[in-house]
Amino acid sequence: MTEESPSSSPTAMRRILPADLVERGGCPFDPPPGLLARRGQGPVQSLPLLNGAGAWLVTGFEEARTVLSDARFSADRVRHREATSLQPHEVAELAAGTLRPGPSVESREDGFFVFMDPPEHTRIRRLLTGQFTVRRMRSLEARVTEIAVEHIEAMKAAGGEADLVPAFALPLPSLVICELLGVDYADRAEFQERTAVGLNANATDEERAASGLELYAFMQRLVADKRANPADDLLSGLAHDADPPLTDAQLVDVALVLLGAGHETTANMLGLGTFALLENPDQLAALQADPTLIDNAVEELLRYLSIIQLGVSRVTTEPVTLGGVDLPAGATVVIATPEVNRDAQQWPDADRFDVHRPRTPHLAFGHGVHQCLGQQLARIEMQIGLRELITRLPGLRMTVPAEKVPLRNEMLIFGVHSLPVTW
Repeated sequence: MTEESPSSSPTAMRRILPADLVERGGCPFDPPPGLLARRGQGPVQSLPLLNGAGAWLVTGFEEARTVLSDARFSADRVRHREATSLQPHEVAELAAGTLRPGPSVESREDGFFVFMDPPEHTRIRRLLTGQFTVRRMRSLEARVTEIAVEHIEAMKAAGGEADLVPAFALPLPSLVICELLGVDYADRAEFQERTAVGLNANATDEERAASGLELYAFMQRLVADKRANPADDLLSGLAHDADPPLTDAQLVDVALVLLGAGHETTANMLGLGTFALLENPDQLAALQADPTLIDNAVEELLRYLSIIQLGVSRVTTEPVTLGGVDLPAGATVVIATPEVNRDAQQWPDADRFDVHRPRTPHLAFGHGVHQCLGQQLARIEMQIGLRELITRLPGLRMTVPAEKVPLRNEMLIFGVHSLPVTW
């Protein structure tokens, strides 16, 4: 993997977006102030980028669903250059009509399926769907409970206070994705560290490149081991059961995508979700009084928090009219997930956190052919994790004021760096 691989594009894009569109303001649970300021200006708006290029920002729920499900909006970042990936000199060349087209790509040989269109995406997605079986998810449910209880009991044994992020929110999904992929427990810290650097928009290009190469080498060793010593894990299944078979390079790419998506997102939802519950004591009390609300609470947290900030993007392959706006072919469209999931046309009183809110579709897991493969597992981890926290730690509360909780504004995935609590 190099800096130019598709997997690096989201972080690169995060670095050229206006800060007020990605950094949270006064309330850590609300969309960034730049998004709030754009309310009432239409579901599709022009988006100037810091590299001098222009894109389009989608803030409407129905318009976002269209972008994610309409084949005219491409996810292929190899065949379609996004405005977010252009260097300033390329923007000038594009305006002057002198930008040279990239090399023609007949077929994709990599495994970054989240940045592919059908039919290439379809093939890898179908293989992965075959590995995310009901049996495997059910077997992991018991393990998720075991891991959650172990870490809560360890927190209690260590004293009356803890930082919930390293003590609970991060290890829970991290250990689960380790078991799913077949990663040895002893190697967990290494891939956590490498992944964190890759998702840090403030890391230098050199730091991200070095971390990416180390993570790639780690995955190469893991794939080689699964080829030689298959076990009952997802990566072994992909290595031995895929027809036609995936190359080692494709397996490494797929594993990297699953690794990053499988623990960073859920870890931050657990940390930020607990923060939101503690800052809304009436909602926490409702959940404690009626634990059957946990499914509703998780769906509401997914909608209300939207930790995927700006980063889900597509390129139009032909002229398209979206939300009353005419987009030319080659236009970059960026979905503002925090604002899309607060669309007043879709939810009454959308800025209010309400665990009693009836379950309705949201876009926390995306939509269409690229909808998150691991959403069932993420829900299980959040439901069990939050349930065990509020039942096993009575009186759970923070030990610092809310404004002292450090936010992950510099990261691609929003959340909290730490959450000091007692009980």
